[in-house]
Amino acid sequence: MLAGKEIVLIISGGIAAYKSLDLIRRLKERGARVVPIMTDGAQEFITPLAVGALSAEKVFTNLFDREAEHDVGHIRLARDHDLILVAPATANLMAKMAHGIADDLATAVLLATDKPVLLAPAMNPKMWQNPATLKNLDILRQRGIAFIGPASGEMAEKGEAGVGRMSEPLDIAGAAERLLRDQAIAAGKLPMAGKHVLITSGPTHEPIDPVRYIANRSSGKQGHALAEAAFAAGARVTLVSGPVTIPDPDHVTTIHVESAAEMMAAVEQNLPADIAIMAAAVADWRVVSEGDQKIKKDGSGKPPGLELTENPDILRTIGHHKTLRPSLLIGFAAETQDLIKNAAAKLERKRADWIVANDVSPATGIMGGDANTIRLVSANGVEDWPAMDKKDVARQLIARAAEMLSRDKS
Repeated sequence: MLAGKEIVLIISGGIAAYKSLDLIRRLKERGARVVPIMTDGAQEFITPLAVGALSAEKVFTNLFDREAEHDVGHIRLARDHDLILVAPATANLMAKMAHGIADDLATAVLLATDKPVLLAPAMNPKMWQNPATLKNLDILRQRGIAFIGPASGEMAEKGEAGVGRMSEPLDIAGAAERLLRDQAIAAGKLPMAGKHVLITSGPTHEPIDPVRYIANRSSGKQGHALAEAAFAAGARVTLVSGPVTIPDPDHVTTIHVESAAEMMAAVEQNLPADIAIMAAAVADWRVVSEGDQKIKKDGSGKPPGLELTENPDILRTIGHHKTLRPSLLIGFAAETQDLIKNAAAKLERKRADWIVANDVSPATGIMGGDANTIRLVSANGVEDWPAMDKKDVARQLIARAAEMLSRDKS
């Protein structure tokens, strides 16, 4: 969700500066370019060499650097990026910001910027609670400066604890994502702002007895990537996930279920939605009577007789819903033969708008892998998409869905 964003990271002088090294990694994991600025104090705790190695960027340290300032470099740093992030933000730096002091590169950039600014304070609890700091905090908040933390916990000083710890890098990265997303929504730049997207993901487990179940080989990677892409596009996202081993997407309402019946109930409870994407690999069958105890072999060599019954068809149920059918309903067809024939039949039978069809034969490696090759089937025909990462598939599919909603509205 930070993909393509450029973030100026100002590292000021506090022991929490060591966390900025992990923060750089977390921001880059999300696709951001991180341009570091270090104060003199920060360089007492970590080195520009370490920061530069992790960011793969030039580290700016000096307001009077002839090479950097020949074209007013501090103004470029202040204006040519998407976000100014200060982590850690010391009491001294916050005081300078509140009173317009610009006596080094970091504060000059902060005074000259017209971009959103996010501070992650870090200081001793007594410093955080000092009336001067609280006054500076109020001034900065009134000017629209955003904050993440500080958190409560043990301090570097022996025996000291309280509110003042810098927030963890993952939380700071999440706050940066939310701030940029909120700014983009306010500016009308996100195509799904105000929309509700409902997504199913992963497999379902249909119990046979307390230790065995029927399931499909789904990792949930594609469904979870769709949830992330929909959020990045501005939507409110509800993700109904079967049992998976991957983490829940950030900023998304995730509902965990086990069986097809539980997934069906969760989907119906979270309608209406503008878009529903049924990406889960739902087991078609379940046993009629689940065993109370583990089913044991009886020595006869014959398997137990398992009576199966059909699970609820979530896509078909939503497609035929008289009042709550989403404006755009997207299903998935994971096939091992007759891909287009089966997908086209599914499109018609279940009243979906699009079917995302893919060949999941073992040789393709799609089930559980990071890549996908899809064919988008609709009433207008079949589109062949090139092989790509599942995150890229998600972004393109969400972009197409936003375009479709916009066209229908107009």
